[in-house]
Amino acid sequence: MSFRRHFHTGLAALIISAGFGASAAAQNFTLPPAFGSVQLQAGFIPDPHYRNLTAGGSLRAQDRFSNCRGYIANAPDYSLYYTAGAQDLFINVDSDRDTTLVINGPDGRWYCDDDGADEPLNPLLYWSNPQSGRYDIWVGTYTPGSGVPATLFISELGEQTIENAGVVRRTATRVDINRPAVFGTVNLSGGFLPDPHRVPLTAGGPVRANTIDSSCRGYITSGPSIELSYNGYGSMHIYTEGNSDTTLAVNGPDGRWYCNDDGANGVNAGLSLSGSGIYDVYVGTFSQGRAATTLMFSEVALGYNPSPK
Repeated sequence: MSFRRHFHTGLAALIISAGFGASAAAQNFTLPPAFGSVQLQAGFIPDPHYRNLTAGGSLRAQDRFSNCRGYIANAPDYSLYYTAGAQDLFINVDSDRDTTLVINGPDGRWYCDDDGADEPLNPLLYWSNPQSGRYDIWVGTYTPGSGVPATLFISELGEQTIENAGVVRRTATRVDINRPAVFGTVNLSGGFLPDPHRVPLTAGGPVRANTIDSSCRGYITSGPSIELSYNGYGSMHIYTEGNSDTTLAVNGPDGRWYCNDDGANGVNAGLSLSGSGIYDVYVGTFSQGRAATTLMFSEVALGYNPSPK
């Protein structure tokens, strides 16, 4: 594998100066990352680590951080939990479109870049003495919009490209229930407490839900948002709780698809199903983009929420 390694101390100083104090108005890094997270330790193999994702969002980064550029989402796109060593840390994006990077580092500072990579229009940030901890990463687009295919690279070797790393970037166009759930697995048995069981997550994705069935609505991820393993005999009520217009698509234990748009309170989606087994749950947004919501599981009632937050 070929790569280019940066030794420009001036570049490193420029990037570090892009950090902002923790008091600056910030994106909501407490929200679950839309495309998951990874734990890496210095010397990790394979290097690079990469994640195919879609860049962009509705928020203008410059409105929050004066030296930043591009349009980003509210929730992070990806989170890196890094255990540092003696190596440098490089984070860059490769895309056919003009992309940007916004990163909240373990030190609480904000780091931004637009075209710092050698490849035209691609951003790069690196640390010559990286800290251990969490790096929350937003991949933006220079012009307004979302759903732009991009590949995020994390490396200790230098800037990476899809050609150098041998990565094939595929834009998800269909649902695949065999893919790992984006926000993990939930295991519940009959009579579980507390009821409802809550899972904060980010709704939405690049795939049209109507590719499942013409009655389905919204935009979802290729893999499930959550995989629910349920061992019980009553009804399983699955619904969203939030201010965003969300949709649901669920592949039930019987192998059938069930979809809903506004079946719960307000703009929230909801479905009432029954039976033990695996529920592959997709949480979508009615229109393109991503949005924070809470996925709820209850045996009591659809929309049950005795202590709303």
